[in-house]
Amino acid sequence: MFTRRQFLSTAAALPFMARYHRLAAAEKGRAKIRDVQTMMLQGSRTYTLVKITADSGHYGIGEAYGSPGVGVREQIDSLKPWLAGKDPLEIDMIYTSLGAGSASLSGARTDGSAHSLMRAASGIEMALWDLAGKILGQPTTVLLGGRFRDKVRVYDHAAPRNMLDKASCREWAQKVKADPAGFTCHKFGFPHTSAEKDPGRDRSNRLLSVRELINIRQGFENCREAIGWDHDIMVHCHWEYDLRTSIQIAEAVESIKPVWLEDPLHVDYSDSWKRLCASSRVPICMGENLTRRQGFKDFIINQAADILHPDLRNSGGFLETKRIADMADVFGLPMATHNTGSQLNTWATCQWAGSIRDFIACETVTGKGDWMDQVLALDGPYIQNGFLRITEKPGLGADLNPDTVKARLVPGEKWWG
Repeated sequence: MFTRRQFLSTAAALPFMARYHRLAAAEKGRAKIRDVQTMMLQGSRTYTLVKITADSGHYGIGEAYGSPGVGVREQIDSLKPWLAGKDPLEIDMIYTSLGAGSASLSGARTDGSAHSLMRAASGIEMALWDLAGKILGQPTTVLLGGRFRDKVRVYDHAAPRNMLDKASCREWAQKVKADPAGFTCHKFGFPHTSAEKDPGRDRSNRLLSVRELINIRQGFENCREAIGWDHDIMVHCHWEYDLRTSIQIAEAVESIKPVWLEDPLHVDYSDSWKRLCASSRVPICMGENLTRRQGFKDFIINQAADILHPDLRNSGGFLETKRIADMADVFGLPMATHNTGSQLNTWATCQWAGSIRDFIACETVTGKGDWMDQVLALDGPYIQNGFLRITEKPGLGADLNPDTVKARLVPGEKWWG
């Protein structure tokens, strides 16, 4: 096994994948994949955990999509026969070949065809990087090319109960400023104009009335007045508006200087995204539902987004999403990450983010001080001052907390041991 000093001395002048392959060559063929296991946790969503064990005794863990995904666990289980016996260090080959050799076994492919299994493949790929780091004795962030930062900013979804009530906004501001996790970046939408708060509202209507737009402006200005300029706000949509309305929303929130306006238009690429970016003074963010470089390509080359926002459980895992980031960097586009996963996926995503040149922040539904902050057994604080640290331990540098996980298993699940 290479020491850290040996690794760094041989790595400095090499591109990161050549660097990884050179290090891996010393261990090539010494370990084979012995088993692939899944385990489901239950919280506000379900969380699909993945464990890949090598015959050397090393194992890696990752997280694939749980709910609202369907069939992800079954796809992973179907790939076990094909994965068995593979060299766990040949991650790129394994990930790419999931679209070829595995198809005869699972009827599924990662090549973007109708039988896509990207959510399963992404979880497998991330567990393999944890495993590779443990075999090679290096942090996954280092194997991906090295650390650009020692910590990664994370953002939450804390929002006022009533954005149109200034007292409610002041109450919200006091609460988030006193939060022990120290979040200084918050993403939320405008519930007073949404179908969730108004059941009578036509969900198919992609237009907003003048009154709704005025309420959006006033609500976010109330939030900015209450929270001040030391905290950041992100404006959240869910692909529900047409182009003209999206431009109007951007105009309505412009005065609070949000970090971004997220997902106002439909998911897939069209020239409307490009027109929105050209018209808006607010940065436009999108990407959580896209897969692979091919899904992001048109947004990047047509400058149809200002910030890319993949979810590693959708986009292809660590290496594929790093390639997306490298492509985006050519066009001057920064990265952020969508993440509704457990503490494991939040931790893993931030370790990946440490290797990205231009990164803004990682979403999380954790950091609330409840059981979700105890899924991992960590040797220090989890989130401090709104940041999550980059580990110097091999792989992802964290393991599951058996007591917490066992208490939160989906009924019928068993601890994988």
